[in-house]
Amino acid sequence: MDILQEIIAHKRTEVKERKALFPTKLLEQSLYYGSRTVSMKRYILRKDKAGIIAEIKRKSPSKGTINAHAAIEKTSIGYMQAGASALSILTDTKYFGGKNEDLSTARKFNFCPILRKDFTIDEYQVVEAKSIGADVILLIAAALDPKEIKSLAELAKSLGLETLLEVHNREELDRSVNQYIDLVGVNNRNLKTFEVSIQNSLNLVDAISDDFVKVSESGIDHPEALLELKNAGFQGFLIGGKFMQSGRPDKACARFIEALSQLENKAYV
Repeated sequence: MDILQEIIAHKRTEVKERKALFPTKLLEQSLYYGSRTVSMKRYILRKDKAGIIAEIKRKSPSKGTINAHAAIEKTSIGYMQAGASALSILTDTKYFGGKNEDLSTARKFNFCPILRKDFTIDEYQVVEAKSIGADVILLIAAALDPKEIKSLAELAKSLGLETLLEVHNREELDRSVNQYIDLVGVNNRNLKTFEVSIQNSLNLVDAISDDFVKVSESGIDHPEALLELKNAGFQGFLIGGKFMQSGRPDKACARFIEALSQLENKAYV
């Protein structure tokens, strides 16, 4: 069993328990459930932003503990002040050290798109995402069949949420896209070996329809790599580990974006 299969097996048990504790009717009473969402598609395409989806991730199966003590309020506000286009908040507890309250805290202090980064396999989680203040859900093609992806994305759309579809290869891309998807992300990490290479994104960029905002995920450790991906056609860039390894992730994000701006200015000279 690879790590994704292990996580999904645990997630099924977790969702069953959460359904019993917090029924859907209770989630629908949340303050955020009836509120308007913010479009990640529009924010990523804004010219005054860097296209970066800045992530808060305390740990991961591949790297262990990354930053257990980063404050959600300070980090999320700092990310947006640095010029990030959106936030990604890990809400999985067992494998990534996050929780739903992290996203709700970020929502409280930021008017920007927030991706709920979790392993969505059940309609309950889509409703839950809306109830905690998310604007976007993640659907992982390797964990779902095409029918499930379409059903979950359609439900998300009906609730005003956008959907980021994550793929690892051309096969997943071709079988998984549908009219309810808003953004397509290419994960540069091999979930079986944990090896990371942005070449995975570069190999797939032309296969992704321009109907979707194109996002490259993981392994973007230097502004030069982001610029290469941008020139290839990507518009969004999900970065977490690079920033979270710093004692002040928000400051690391600001330095990265400043360096990127300098590179872009040189390119135009």
